[in-house]
Amino acid sequence: MTAAVKPSTRMLRSAYHVARAGLFRYAGGDPEKIHEKMIDALSLLPVSGRRCEVDGVRIAGVDFPNRVGLAAGLDKDGRAATAWARMGFGFAELGTVTGSGQPGNPTPRLFRLKESRAIINRMGFNNRGAEAMAAHLSALGVRRGHASLGIPLGISIGKTKAVPLQDATADYLTSLELLAPHADYIAVNVSSPNTPGLRSLQGAAEISALVRTLVEHAPSDLPVFIKLAPDLMRADVEPTVRAIEASGAAGVIATNTTLSRDGLAIADQRRGAETGGLSGAPLTGRALRFVDNLAHLTELPIMGVGGIMSPADARSFFDAGAQLVQLYTGFIYEGPALVRGIHDIRDTKDIWT
Repeated sequence: MTAAVKPSTRMLRSAYHVARAGLFRYAGGDPEKIHEKMIDALSLLPVSGRRCEVDGVRIAGVDFPNRVGLAAGLDKDGRAATAWARMGFGFAELGTVTGSGQPGNPTPRLFRLKESRAIINRMGFNNRGAEAMAAHLSALGVRRGHASLGIPLGISIGKTKAVPLQDATADYLTSLELLAPHADYIAVNVSSPNTPGLRSLQGAAEISALVRTLVEHAPSDLPVFIKLAPDLMRADVEPTVRAIEASGAAGVIATNTTLSRDGLAIADQRRGAETGGLSGAPLTGRALRFVDNLAHLTELPIMGVGGIMSPADARSFFDAGAQLVQLYTGFIYEGPALVRGIHDIRDTKDIWT
């Protein structure tokens, strides 16, 4: 860490590391149990009366008080929706949620690769379903455009595992119609590696049919973003992007987890053999190259996500063309200090590497 890091950020980072170590001891090292305990605790926090406004921006008709968001996957059912503004986020993407509730894949299904600063997950869209999330957000008074929790909320929707691929559009529509009143934007997840066949929906013809239908059924003031996988073949990226543009989507989220195991530390090679999507530091370069390629292909706004583990990583994503960034594994490893550190580089150019 360089001397330029503000003491308050350094102290926040240290305190989080101590608390995280305590949680791991308490949970016997089970990452999923720790995650659930964290969400349980955050769900008890009341709505913050303040929000962090740094370098805010208006994108696709949504006003973001700052450019750092929570990625989908951390708060699948929106249980901690009241907490994310307190963490310094400028927006939060809840989900991924499916048309029907489902338990997800068998456990264990979440693995920490400590030396690589990475995570492998094969959760399989475990969630209570779109109807349950809609009821929860309604009880919190969340309505599109009201920022009642202090920040915009995106909602990521995916395909229910039991639904055949040929019926995927109807399943996505179920979630869209239930959640539209509570979402400031919708993220269409067609890129998780943990639902069989899902990534086939990224093909140009498939994505065109799906997104066009969703955009037609969405309220005019509800932007639809498409989340793509970093493993999409380079030759397929441009046709897919052109289909996304033609379908009326508002933007792209890049990227999801990867099936690659490049960049793992030797100590993590054995655990790296677990099936599922890899996130964290080994994904940084791949996701950054994907964002850079996208920025040269389209003028649609890009939310950059994947391996953002430090403020320096976030700066690289902004420089590559992302208008917004999202955190998942970086937040798990570094906590709210990472959010604050990224704000520092947007505001004062302070940085840690």
